[in-house]
Amino acid sequence: MVRPMTAPTGRDLAPPAADATRLIAGTHHDPHAILGRHAGIVRAFHPDASSVDVLVGGEVMTMAALGGGLWAAELPATAGAAPYRLRFGFPDGNDWQRDDPYRFLPTLGELDLHLIAEGTHERLYDVLGAHPRTIDGVAGVAFAVWAPGARGVRIVGDFDRWDGRMTPMRSLGPTGVWELFVPDIGPGELYKYEVLGADGSLRLKADPLGFAMQLRPESASRVWQLGHAWGDDAWLAARATREPTRSPLAIYEVHLGSWMRHEDGSWLGYAELAPLLAEHCRRFSFTHVELLPVAEHPFDGSWGYQVTGYYAPTARFGSPDEFAAFVDTLHQAGIGVIVDWVPAHFPRDDFGLRRFDGTALYEHEDPRLGEHPDWGTLIFNYGRPEVRNFLVANALFWLDAYHVDGLRVDAVASMLYLDYSRKTGEWVPNRYGGRENLEAIAFLREVNERCYGRHPGTFTVAEESTAFGGITRPTYAGGLGFGMKWDMGWMHDHLDYFERDPVHRRWHHDRLTFRGLYQYSEHFVLPLSHDEVVHGKGSMLRKMPGDEWQRFANLRCLLADLYTQPGGKLLFMGTELAPWEEWSHEWSLPWHLADGPMRAGLARYLADLGALYRFDSALWAADPDPEGFAWIDATDADASVYAFLRGDPVSGRRVAVVMNLTPLPRLGYRIGLPSGGRWREALNSDAEAYGGSNMGNLGGVDTVDLAWHGQPFSAELTLPPLAVVILRPAD
Repeated sequence: MVRPMTAPTGRDLAPPAADATRLIAGTHHDPHAILGRHAGIVRAFHPDASSVDVLVGGEVMTMAALGGGLWAAELPATAGAAPYRLRFGFPDGNDWQRDDPYRFLPTLGELDLHLIAEGTHERLYDVLGAHPRTIDGVAGVAFAVWAPGARGVRIVGDFDRWDGRMTPMRSLGPTGVWELFVPDIGPGELYKYEVLGADGSLRLKADPLGFAMQLRPESASRVWQLGHAWGDDAWLAARATREPTRSPLAIYEVHLGSWMRHEDGSWLGYAELAPLLAEHCRRFSFTHVELLPVAEHPFDGSWGYQVTGYYAPTARFGSPDEFAAFVDTLHQAGIGVIVDWVPAHFPRDDFGLRRFDGTALYEHEDPRLGEHPDWGTLIFNYGRPEVRNFLVANALFWLDAYHVDGLRVDAVASMLYLDYSRKTGEWVPNRYGGRENLEAIAFLREVNERCYGRHPGTFTVAEESTAFGGITRPTYAGGLGFGMKWDMGWMHDHLDYFERDPVHRRWHHDRLTFRGLYQYSEHFVLPLSHDEVVHGKGSMLRKMPGDEWQRFANLRCLLADLYTQPGGKLLFMGTELAPWEEWSHEWSLPWHLADGPMRAGLARYLADLGALYRFDSALWAADPDPEGFAWIDATDADASVYAFLRGDPVSGRRVAVVMNLTPLPRLGYRIGLPSGGRWREALNSDAEAYGGSNMGNLGGVDTVDLAWHGQPFSAELTLPPLAVVILRPAD
C-alpha cells in the first residue's frame, strides 16, 4: 500500500533559472545537474504531465510544479539514499511509471573516456552504442554517443513515445561523448538519437555503433545483447596457426540476397542459408565464402556498399545472433568467412553519419576532400583520431564479435589518392604538395596492424587497382600491411584475351604472360568477381566467343587458368551455373539451369578442379615464392599454347599445366618436363564428363630423354581443342 508522505517545507525546490531555461530548451549539457536527487530534493521533467509523484520506500510524495514541465519535491531525511521511482499522471487519466534515469552515475570510466579522446580505444563498441546492463540492481540500457558539436542530444524510442524531451543525455566534458542510462528497458527496444546540432538543426540519427537496425525502409537502431554460444573453437585454434598465403585459398563470392530465394521470391534467412552454402562450398572445395557487405544499408541496389549501420549485420536475413550462427555453421563445416568492408565512403542518408552533430563530423567540410564525385557519397576524415578509431574498432568488431576470418577492403585506390576521379582544381594536395592521401595511408596501416596483432590467422585483402607500391608489404618495412591484394591486372588481361575469337588470339598472347613480370611484387588474389558480370558486361559464359560448345570449352579454360596461377582464387557465385544473363541483385541465381547437360558437366569440372587445387600443395604451398612457378613455354603465340610448372619445394610435388586456346587439336605437341618417367593426366578439361570432346592422352604420357624447353626431359602430348591438360608425376 503506497502511503502519502508529508513534504518538508522551507526550501527552494527550483534550480537556477538559467539552468531551467536550458533544460526546457533541450540545450543543457548536463541534465543530471538539475534532474534526479540533489541534497534531498528530487526533480523531474515532463511538460505534458498533470501530476508527478515520487515513489520511495513504499510511500508516495506528490511533486510540485515549477513551470515549463519541471517538477520537484523535497524528500524527508528518512528517505536517505533509497532508490525511488517516478509516476507521471496525464489529463486523460493514464499514468507512466519509471525508474529515474537521472539518479545514476555515468557508465563510462575515465580510462574509456581518455582512450576515446585519444582515438585508440580498440573496443570502442563496448562503451559507445547501446548496452543492456544492470546497475544498482536495476536493469536498463546504457547509451553513449560521440557528438562533440551538438548543443543537445536526447534518446527517443518506444519507451518515451519518441519524445526527445523526456530523455536528454549528459555531455561528458571535452571528449564529446553524451551518455545516459535508461532503466526499465532492454534488448529489442527501438531507438534513435535526437541531435540538436551546432547549426541549429534537429536530426534523428541512428546509432553509429548500434548492433542492430530495423529493416529498410525503417531506419531506427535496435538495442541488442550479443549472445550466440559459439561452437567453432577447433576452427579458431587451427586458423591461428595457418598462413593464408601458403594455404589453399579458394573464395566463393556471395551476395546473400540473390544467391538463393524462396519460391515466392522472398529472401532466405541466415539460418536457412548457412547449411546450404556450407554444402555447396564443400561440393566445389571452396575454402572461404566472401560476403558482399552485410553491414546494414538502406538501398538494395547498392549491394551493401553504402553502409549506414557499420556495426549491425543487415536485418534482411535475420538477427545479429542468427548472423553469428551463420558464421559458426560455416566454420564447423570447415569454411571460412570473409566480409566485404567499406571504409572508403558512406551515404548521405540523413539518419546516418552525414553531419551527425550539425558539423562535418565523420566527413570533411571541404567537398574537394569530402565527396566522392563518382558515387555521390561522403569520404571519412581519416585524419581525425575519433573517426579513425570508429573505423579501426569496426574492423576489429567483425573479427571479434562475429569470428570473421578476413576483411576484403573495398575501393582502396579511392582512399590512397586525393585526386581519385577528380580533375585539376577539384582536389587539395597533401602537405608536401603530392596526391597521396597521407591520413588514409596511416589509417590503413593501423587497421592492418591491429587486425593481425589481435587476431592471428585472419587476413585482409585490398581491392586496389593502381600501381601503388607495397600494398602487401609489412608496415615495418614501409608497406600498408595488407595480407593480399586483388590482381586486377590478371583479371582484365585474361578476360580481354578470352573474349577474343581464337583466330585473333595469337596477336594478344602477351595478355597471358604479362603477369609474369609482376606476380611476386605483391601477394595476390585472382578475382573473377561480381563487378565483371554486371552493368552490361555480360555473364562469364556470354563473354566467351564461339558456339555453345566453344563457349563452355573457353570457360573451362579460363577457370583452369584461375586455379593454376599463383595466388588465391575468387569466383563470384553463379559461374558454376553458367547463366546466359548477367547477375542481378533482384532475383535468385537460376538454379533451374543446373540440370542441363553442358552445365552439369561444367559443375562436375569445377568440383574436380577445386578438389585438385585444394588437395595438391603444388598449386598453393609456394604461391609467394618464385620457386613455386616456372614457365615451360610462354612464347608459342602462333599456336596459342602456353605451359608452365607449379611446385611445392618442401614436399617435392609438381604439376605441369598446358593450355591449347584454339579450337584446333594439337597432336604430337612436345613439351619439356623436369623429371623422367610417366606423367599422369590429373585433369583434362576436354573430358566427356565435363562436356568436352573426350580427346586426350589415355590417362598419361611417358617422357623421353630429350631436352626441350630448357627441361631435361620431354613428352609428346595430344592437346584437345580449347582445353587444359594438367599433368603430374605418377610417383
